[in-house]
Amino acid sequence: MATDHFIPRHPRAAAVLSLIGNTALVPLRFEAEGLTIHAKCEFLNPSGSIKDRLAKTVLVDAERRGLLQPDSVILECSSGNTGIAMSMLGAAMGYRVTILMSQGASVERRHLIQQLGATLILFESEGRYQTGITMSREMAAKDSKYFLPRQFENVLNVEDHELHTGREIIEQLDGPVDAFVTGYGTGGTLAGIGKALKSRYPTAKIYAMEPSEAALLLGEMPCCHQIEGIADGFIPQLLKDAPLDGEVKVTSRDAMAMTKRLHREFGLLVGTSSGANVVAALKLASDLGPEKRVVTLLCDRAERYFSTSLFDHSSNPPPV
Repeated sequence: MATDHFIPRHPRAAAVLSLIGNTALVPLRFEAEGLTIHAKCEFLNPSGSIKDRLAKTVLVDAERRGLLQPDSVILECSSGNTGIAMSMLGAAMGYRVTILMSQGASVERRHLIQQLGATLILFESEGRYQTGITMSREMAAKDSKYFLPRQFENVLNVEDHELHTGREIIEQLDGPVDAFVTGYGTGGTLAGIGKALKSRYPTAKIYAMEPSEAALLLGEMPCCHQIEGIADGFIPQLLKDAPLDGEVKVTSRDAMAMTKRLHREFGLLVGTSSGANVVAALKLASDLGPEKRVVTLLCDRAERYFSTSLFDHSSNPPPV
């Protein structure tokens, strides 16, 4: 599955492909808590999220194997970040892209997808993400031009994070990882990074961050929450392959507060799932002890949240 020496059909794609991955891993010191955690800065990928890795791996593999032809149309259901990543690489690699997205997704996600030249189809989900997955399969069954990346079931999703993201963490931290925690959408990130860390450090603990309002792994019913891009109302197939040791629940309120704290104390303009991941990582660091090393992910950038409550300044104090 090596992509490093791949020569794309359109040479212009090489530029953006070369920018994906090898993101920085930085220590974040929280003085009030007396704790330090380590965060991998996935928002530094070119389209602004960790999903660039998935898009690169799946599309490069498909082009190499002849599954993508010049008249192919990449078709994917996405809550936003995968859609943006697929649209970016579709533009660079010379393929048309159609993205199915819930009407509840932020308008910034819609604008970014359309700005990259993709066709956007919104659907009413009523909290059921699988509505869009079913739509994509039905559309592909009627037209052979459609190529489905199948992010929720494609094993390349797991393999890429095991071979690249996980190994990058091991090399960058230069020492044992005691715990890793992140939220899940497709489950590929948790499964892949979890496998890589467990293989190198068998005692490492792998945790899934879940919204308190939708803790499916803990047997609770899905409900509304404000952490976009994770916990889409069902447990994805890829997550069942993740070597999980437990779950950490985070409220939407705490996730929002921490995201703003990352903006204003660290200057890191990240999205709400990043804030939720940091809350979970701090909980683990507190439980495990300050000498333990806990790693998490900063998944995406803040610009796709401008229209959400994350940027509601009505209750903010005036500047000093």
